[in-house]
Amino acid sequence: MKISTGRKIFNVINYLIIAIIGICCIVPIINLLAISFSNSTAIIGNRVGLWPVDITLSAYKYVIHSSKFWTSAIVTCKRVILGVPINLILVFLAAYPLSKSDLVFRTRKFYVAYFMIAMLFGGGLMPTYYVVAKTGLIDTIWALIIPGAVNIFNVILVMNFFRGIPIELEESAMLDGASQLRTLWSIYLPLSKPSIATITLFSFMGHWNSWFDGLIYANRPQNYPLQSYLQTLITSTTDALKDGDVKQIMLLTNINDTNMKAAQIFISIIPVMFIYLFLQKYFIKGLTLGSVKG
Repeated sequence: MKISTGRKIFNVINYLIIAIIGICCIVPIINLLAISFSNSTAIIGNRVGLWPVDITLSAYKYVIHSSKFWTSAIVTCKRVILGVPINLILVFLAAYPLSKSDLVFRTRKFYVAYFMIAMLFGGGLMPTYYVVAKTGLIDTIWALIIPGAVNIFNVILVMNFFRGIPIELEESAMLDGASQLRTLWSIYLPLSKPSIATITLFSFMGHWNSWFDGLIYANRPQNYPLQSYLQTLITSTTDALKDGDVKQIMLLTNINDTNMKAAQIFISIIPVMFIYLFLQKYFIKGLTLGSVKG
């Protein structure tokens, strides 16, 4: 098939625009990476560009050289391992009935209105904390999981995805005697790999990047998730002086808040990058689903 000249020009312009956008996204990341490996003196002198100056690992060593880091990392791993499956189960159990018609689920409109109100209006920080405290969840892993277990935005995404699945598949399963749960498990979930991958990534990122709830619901630092611990590092660099930790004091001479923040960013995004690499093909498939109609 011969490509017209106008089409070739259009493709070239598109590639140039995408390349420019990609460069604009990558350059700041490279700069942050260079800052995280640079000496504090070079950073203060504004001599760091896209390559580290006076390369040092002091910022990473300072963050990692602590039992508090590994304790908080374990808390975050527990949060992800427990929180992501719970999020997925509750989201799919909520989205499946909401995807039905009013004839099948007669009270559907009531629950849709309920979810919409809950999505648009929150109870506020103090009522939420009061509920968490009175239910005995303070200083437990469940305080980081249960309050945000049902993400209504994800419910809406999955609900719309379920609506795109042909109703004939469900009807054939019902004729064979399948229950609603069996239909969900055997028909809808196997066809929902793109939505499962998307919701899994959203849920993982939500749990991995969250830090504010850890500061609120954890009274003891050993119960902080990783992001909450990293957030407190900037304001607690004097702990090494108080504790008399010689190694930490030596590391502090080569770092400042700037490369400390850069190191924190890269430590926090490494797992997300790996997760995205595994789930990328499902995102591509999800973009093309529904684009061609038979």
